[in-house]
Amino acid sequence: MDKLAGKAGAALTHKVGATVTSARRAGTTATLDVLNKYLSYHQMVSVASNYWPMVHGNTPEDVKKDEEGLQIMRTLGRNMAWILKCIEAGKKAGIEAPATEAKIMTNFIR
Repeated sequence: MDKLAGKAGAALTHKVGATVTSARRAGTTATLDVLNKYLSYHQMVSVASNYWPMVHGNTPEDVKKDEEGLQIMRTLGRNMAWILKCIEAGKKAGIEAPATEAKIMTNFIR
C-alpha cells in the first residue's frame, strides 16, 4: 500500500474504495485502521458495510463457513455498486468532484 500510495498519489483522489481484512483469528481491526488511513489521506470515498469488513478463517474453505463475514462482504459489494451509480448519476447531472486544495504541512512542534 505504501508503494501504491506513493506512486499513484493524486490518481486515487475521489476514487471509491473499501478495505477488507481476512485472518485466522485476530489482528483484523488494527489492520483495518491502518488501511483506512490510506483512503482518508487520498480523499477517497470510503464504502462501509453493516459491520467491520472482515472475514475469519485459516483457508478459503474456512472463510466460506463465516456466514456473518460473507454477509458483510455482500453488503459491502452492494453498497459499493450503489455509491458508484450515485457518483455516475451525479456526473451526468453536472455535479463534479470538489477541487483539491494544495496540501498544507504543519509541524506539531513549533
